[in-house]
Amino acid sequence: MSQISTDTRVMERKKTRGLAVRLWKQWELQLMVIPALLIVFIFSYIPMYGVLMAFQDYSIFDGFWASPWVGFKHFEMFFNAPEFWTIMRNTLVISALKLIIGFPAPIILALMLNEVKQMAFKRVIQTISYLPHFLSWVIVAGFAMSILSTDNGSLNILLLSLRVIDEPIGFLGTAEYFWTILVSTNVWKEIGFNSIVYLAAIAGINPSLYEAAEMDGASRLKQISFITIPSIMPVIIIFFILAIGNLLNAGFEDILLLGSNPVLREVSDVIDTYVYRIGIENQRFSYATAAGLFKAVISVTLLTAANYIARRSGNSLW
Repeated sequence: MSQISTDTRVMERKKTRGLAVRLWKQWELQLMVIPALLIVFIFSYIPMYGVLMAFQDYSIFDGFWASPWVGFKHFEMFFNAPEFWTIMRNTLVISALKLIIGFPAPIILALMLNEVKQMAFKRVIQTISYLPHFLSWVIVAGFAMSILSTDNGSLNILLLSLRVIDEPIGFLGTAEYFWTILVSTNVWKEIGFNSIVYLAAIAGINPSLYEAAEMDGASRLKQISFITIPSIMPVIIIFFILAIGNLLNAGFEDILLLGSNPVLREVSDVIDTYVYRIGIENQRFSYATAAGLFKAVISVTLLTAANYIARRSGNSLW
C-alpha cells in the first residue's frame, strides 16, 4: 500500500515538473496572455460580487454589506410573478427559432459559396452578406421599420401592387408577425459573418479527397454530403455547443428596438428585456439580479449538458 502511494506521489511530482518545464519553454506566449487575463479578471470576475444583490433587499444608500439578507425571497417572487411563464415562453420560443433557423443558415451559405467557381461573383456575394454584421441594431431596426411601415413601406407597396392585400398591414404592430420579423432580421444581419468560420474550415479540406471522389463518379451533391459536411462537422459541433449555452440569450437590442410597441409585449418580453425594465426603469435591483442570475445558471447547465453529450463524439469544448 505504501509502495502504491509512493509511486503516486512520484508520478504527481513528474507531472508538476513537466507542466512547469512546458510553461517555462512557452514563457513568451504566457507573457502575451497575462494582459488578457488581467482584463477578464478586472472587468468580468471582480464585478461578479454584484450577484449578492439577488440575496438581499439591496439599498444604494446602505451598500452591499449593510443591506439586509433575505435568502431566496426575490427568486420566489420571480417564479411566482404573473408574467413569469409568458417571459419563459417568449425566451424559449425566440431562442429556439434563432437556433433552428439561424444556426444552419450560415452553414448552408458557406456550402453554396464554396460551389461558386466565379471568384469575382463569389467575392461580391461575400461582401454583400458580411456588411449587415457591421451595422448597429439601431440602423437595422430603422431599415426594418422603413420597409414594413404602413406609410410608403416597400413591402406594403409591393403587396398592394400585386393585389395580395387590399390595405396596408401594420407588421410591427401585429403580434402574429413579430417572431418572424425578429428571426428574419437576425438571420439577414449575421448569416454572412457567421459563414466565415465554415468557409475557413472548408478551405482546409484536402483537395485530393474531391479529386478521388470525382474519379469515382461522385456528383457535387455527394461530395458535399460525404466529404465537405463530415470534414467541417467538428467545427459545427463546437459552435452548436456554444449556441446551446446561449439558448436563453434570446436577444436584447433587437427585441428592445423592434418590439418597442407596447402591443407586442405579450410576445416580445424576454428575460433580458424584463430585467432591464424591472431593474433599470423600476429600480428593483435585487429582483432584476435574481432574474438575471436564474438565466445564467440555466445557461451554464445547458452548456455543460451539451458539452457532455458532444464529448462522446470526441468534439467537446473541454
